[in-house]
Amino acid sequence: MTAVPETKYAKSGDFHIAYQAIGTGPFDLVFMHGWISHIEHMWEEPRMARFLDRLASFARLIVLDKRGTGLSDPVPLDRLPTLEERMDDLRAVMDAVGSERAALMGTSEAGALSLLFAATYPSRTAALVLLNSYARLAYAPDYAHGIPAEQAQGLLQAIEEGWGKGVAFEALVASQANNAPMKSWWSRYQRLAASPGAAVTLLRSAFGTDARAVLPAITVPVLVLHRAGDPFTGPEHGRYLAERIHGARYVELSGVDHLFFAEDVDRLLEEVQEFLTGVREAREPDRVLATVMFVDIVGSTEQATRLGDREWRDLLGRYYAFARRQLARFRGREIDTAGDGLFATFDGPARAIRCGSAIADAVRVLGIAVRVGIHSGECEVIGEKVGGIAVHTGARIAGQAGPGEVLVSSTVRDLVAGSGIPFADRGRHSLKGVPGEWSLFAVAAGVNHTQS
Repeated sequence: MTAVPETKYAKSGDFHIAYQAIGTGPFDLVFMHGWISHIEHMWEEPRMARFLDRLASFARLIVLDKRGTGLSDPVPLDRLPTLEERMDDLRAVMDAVGSERAALMGTSEAGALSLLFAATYPSRTAALVLLNSYARLAYAPDYAHGIPAEQAQGLLQAIEEGWGKGVAFEALVASQANNAPMKSWWSRYQRLAASPGAAVTLLRSAFGTDARAVLPAITVPVLVLHRAGDPFTGPEHGRYLAERIHGARYVELSGVDHLFFAEDVDRLLEEVQEFLTGVREAREPDRVLATVMFVDIVGSTEQATRLGDREWRDLLGRYYAFARRQLARFRGREIDTAGDGLFATFDGPARAIRCGSAIADAVRVLGIAVRVGIHSGECEVIGEKVGGIAVHTGARIAGQAGPGEVLVSSTVRDLVAGSGIPFADRGRHSLKGVPGEWSLFAVAAGVNHTQS
């Protein structure tokens, strides 16, 4: 675990604002969390710590708990902090660390604060980075991207009732839905960052914020980053910002998370570093031995046409739910999904085989058949992405499999010798784009799914 930097306090009027300063880079970067935060507990999540460490590698990083959350002074539940007050808090922190001018990076709810500060104090704002952020969160007749009032009320109720138990984890960090340690961290993060009443009050305040009028006044360089599959603030919010801020650059990132630190952070950080410094850090891939598994639905196009869009989406949802339960059971790591395809890695080929067989058996109740391809080999790992010839080979093997069949390379067959897993020889095959001929083997019926 990364060592927790020293927490200090800046005085803003009658309030004390907790902050940390990390690194000695050539310029200052103020990073602000959306909604809630706790600047000490955040370092206990390895992915978040890595994210912050990377920012601190090219800048002096300043992080703070906004008024009313984390280690900063609380606010009365009947008196919400205004953007102007929080702007004063940000200025107080910058003054405390001796920062005359800084780049600002605001995520989600902190975007509005960042926008107002940049418009009000352009001389103290070097640049602005907005991540999964928005100008307005609530629906309005002239802002159809926002969340309708009924949905917002349901969200507020769910948060109040489930606070401190990991509420909204699966929605905000969908890529880590099966990551029990991270959910446990998120549960404690909630309890430390705010009380249930404060969490609801702060989110209600976010629903009442509208920064659209500020956008034409932004004159500093702006980078807008947004996850394509963000379920809370979809990419239309980011596009709206970029279209109405003069000269803003918009980059849409792959992924389904609203929280910033879980998936493909290297690509995100590369964009931030290049925008702020003009230099994109080159990444050398790690090379590891892994077992890759590809799964897709046989005849998916025909089924989608027959069922129609709505029923097909429902079927896909149930299919992925079945598959992910087996991945969790056999310690598989989901890497990517596309259409009806699933790509996962395993630290052992026997678990991959048992997982693939379990998926093929489980989805039969849905009236569908899948084909599964498995291969073991050296893979290139960059951040959350996995590539290399072994991945390409696994995908091609899956393409050779028949309905309901789990097909493996001879490498996999040889690695699980002695496991008791039965195979049937499927002969030698040429795999498109892969040199040579490959001996392939089908996993025979009766594989034990109870072992993991």
